[in-house]
Amino acid sequence: MATDEATHQEADVVEEAAADEPVVQTTPGRRRRSRLLVAGQILVGLVSVAALAAMSLVYLRIDELDQSKNTTNAVEEAQRGPNMPAPSGGDDDGANDILIVGNDSRTDMQGKPLSARVLRELRTEATETTNTDTLILLRIPHDGGRASAVSIPRDTSVHVPERNRDEKINGVYGITKALTMERMVAGGEKDRAKINVESDDEGRTSLIQAVQGLTGVRVDHYVEVSLYGFYLLTQTIDGVDVCLNHSTSDPDSGARFRKGPQTVRGGDAVAFVRQRKNLPRGDLDRIVRQQVFLSSAMRKLLTSDLLTNNAKLTGLQDAVSKTVIMDGGLHFLDLVNLAQAMSSGDVQFTTIPVEAVGARNDRQQSIIVVDVAKVQAFVKGLLTPPAPQPAGMGAGYEGTAPAAAVQPGVPCVD
Repeated sequence: MATDEATHQEADVVEEAAADEPVVQTTPGRRRRSRLLVAGQILVGLVSVAALAAMSLVYLRIDELDQSKNTTNAVEEAQRGPNMPAPSGGDDDGANDILIVGNDSRTDMQGKPLSARVLRELRTEATETTNTDTLILLRIPHDGGRASAVSIPRDTSVHVPERNRDEKINGVYGITKALTMERMVAGGEKDRAKINVESDDEGRTSLIQAVQGLTGVRVDHYVEVSLYGFYLLTQTIDGVDVCLNHSTSDPDSGARFRKGPQTVRGGDAVAFVRQRKNLPRGDLDRIVRQQVFLSSAMRKLLTSDLLTNNAKLTGLQDAVSKTVIMDGGLHFLDLVNLAQAMSSGDVQFTTIPVEAVGARNDRQQSIIVVDVAKVQAFVKGLLTPPAPQPAGMGAGYEGTAPAAAVQPGVPCVD
């Protein structure tokens, strides 16, 4: 009997303990929510893996693009060369400075002449001279401030030690190239491609030194795109959106455009950035065109499917290998990041201050006169927030050319 009573007491204790614990009931709705939660977590995981794989593929292709680029050691040579004074501020001038150059060379990056068919598509002719009609110094502050893209007008007069006289800055590259070719030929060199490649590097070195002497900064990196590069790159991204205030034409550059928004590619794109005749302010208006063109092209590059489209990436790689040259220290991914900044408005476009436009030198060439001290102070001041706004064109063409608006949509220009 005692055993039976103990057993009953234990049973009563178990029942009381069970009664104190909450009863968890699994309803059909809760089971569905649980399954959905698990499924959602799996989906997020799969998407993350897919995104990581896609980004890995993009970075892999960007690495391939980087490997296809042509390189130059002109930046290193420019810092060692004795021809131009050292930039003010020493080695560290407060920014990472990238010189972006557009040249009108009629050869490819291997020194081979462009075919007659390509020249027709570029709406130009064969010539021995090389001019750098697009010069943009991109200043990226070390402190993370807003970057500035500073245009240098092609007709800006600078001193060229090789000639011991002043020349237009767009001719510095070509003058040095021609002198180097003469020396190589006189020395017995007969390989035409080798002569072109080595004389080009000498031209780049002199150009970098001229920019350093004018702006007072140390050029850290160099990017050069040829006329043919503009042609191929705009074809690859299916054209660049631009807008004009007025219909305009220029037989010399092959430009013939209607008023309003439009998309230019190939030969039209080349003509758009080259035209300066029949523009109200000549080369200064062309600079504004180049600025809005570059901004629009970067926006198109990032908003299109270029970086995920295998065929387009292959086309871009082909274009880069034929028409783009960079210093070895600059990776193609750096250019993608710069494109992002330009397309988002994080880069201020401006132009160096000028004293007079259309002045004449001793050879009666039309030149742009600048005050080097003012130019250097202006370029240095871009690192001091807030960055100075362009003053516009006053009497006698003083001040700077209006900066191109960088905003969603395409601003209309002359």
